[in-house]
Amino acid sequence: GKHAVNLDNKIADVRVKPFTLEMGFKFELHITISGKKINVSEVPELSIPDEWMRDKLELNFYKTKQGGGGEVENVTYDKQSRTAVITFLKPG
Repeated sequence: GKHAVNLDNKIADVRVKPFTLEMGFKFELHITISGKKINVSEVPELSIPDEWMRDKLELNFYKTKQGGGGEVENVTYDKQSRTAVITFLKPG
């Protein structure tokens, strides 16, 4: 259907259309763990915005059982060096 979305105080009329999602990305990360931070290296080069990559990294390490993480305080991502630093609210 049709929707009106407020973007930066401007109204944009949008229409919802179904689409097929492409196959997800699967990749391997190399990490170094400390008490409160995880250094991630060899982050794959994906054609997505840096903000999306930060979100993906945060979600991966927020999943306590699957990623061995916890509540994330900050994610610093450097696309050029393909590295990231995940900082948690609590050491563990």
